[in-house]
Amino acid sequence: MRRRAGLVLLAFAVFFAALAPLLRWYAFPRLAKVPPNQYQEVVLEAKPAVLLDYSTLRAERVEKITIVQTLKGNVEESEKIERSAGRDVVVWDALSHVQGPDGAMVSQIPERYIFDAHTQAPVNATGEMVDGDPVRREGIEFKWPFLTEKRDYAYFDAQTRTSAPIHYRGTRTFRGLEVYYFEQTIPWTRVPIPRKMPIAGVTAEQIARTGLTRWYTSRRMFWVEPVTGAPVNGEEIHTEELRDAKKMGMPKDTVTAFDGHVKMREDYIADTVELVKSQRVLVLLLTSYLPWGFLGLGVGLLALALWLEARSRTSPAA
Repeated sequence: MRRRAGLVLLAFAVFFAALAPLLRWYAFPRLAKVPPNQYQEVVLEAKPAVLLDYSTLRAERVEKITIVQTLKGNVEESEKIERSAGRDVVVWDALSHVQGPDGAMVSQIPERYIFDAHTQAPVNATGEMVDGDPVRREGIEFKWPFLTEKRDYAYFDAQTRTSAPIHYRGTRTFRGLEVYYFEQTIPWTRVPIPRKMPIAGVTAEQIARTGLTRWYTSRRMFWVEPVTGAPVNGEEIHTEELRDAKKMGMPKDTVTAFDGHVKMREDYIADTVELVKSQRVLVLLLTSYLPWGFLGLGVGLLALALWLEARSRTSPAA
C-alpha cells in the first residue's frame, strides 16, 4: 500500500512541477490581456498656468487649467481588426479635452490607438489617427507592457506624431507601491494646430494659411507599477508657443499659448493606485504565486513519495 501511495504521490509531484513553468510561460502570455471594453477617465490640472486669451491675443496667468483625458474601448472596431490581424487587439478612442478656469474649451484632440492586447505593442491598422491625421505608431502610449522592464522604451508623442525614447530613471516607492520612474523630454518642435479651436468660425486651416506656427516642448514623467505596466501617476511640464504671431495681428511675434506643470488630480491618483493594487494581485497569481506554489508542492510531494518508498523497502513484508 505504501508503494502504491508513493507512486500516486510521485505522479502528482511530476504534474505540479510541470504545471509551474507551463502556467508562467504558456498560460500567462495568453491569459493576461487588456480588456477591449475598458473605460477610463483621468483629470489633470496645472495650477497656476499661463494661457493665451484669444479675445485680447495676450498670454495671461490663470489660476487653473483642467485637462480631462478619456480612454474608451471600441469593441466593434477591435473585433473587425482582429479578424484580419489574427490576434487579440484593443482599440482605444481617446480624447484630451483642455478647459480654462471658466470651464470654456481651449482645445480638444481625439486619438485612436490600436494595440496588441497582450504585449501593448502597436497594431498599425486603418483608423489609427491623432486629431484626424493618420499616423503609424511605433512604441507604446498610455500603458507599459505587463512585467515592465528596467530599460528605455519608445513612447509615442501625440503632439509631434512621432516616437522617441522614454528613459528609465530608477525604482521608487509611490503610495506603498514599488514603481519604475520614466522620463521623456521633447525638444522644441513645430506641431500641427488643433482642428478644434476656441475661436468661433476660425479653423486650423485658416490660421495655417496666415503663416502662424505652433511650437511645443515638454518634459513628461511617469511612475509605472511594473507588474501591471499601469502608470499610477503622471506629470508633464508643458509649454506651447505661437510663432510668427504678428501675422495674426498679435503684438509680439512669439506668444505663449500655454505653459504649466500638469499633474494628476489627487482623487484620481488614489483611485488609480487602488485599482492597480487589485490588478497586480491577479497578474502575480499567474507569474509568481501559483507557479512557485505549484513547484513547492511538487517538491514536497516528491519528498513524501521518496520517504514512503524508503519505508516500504525497509519495512518487513506484511
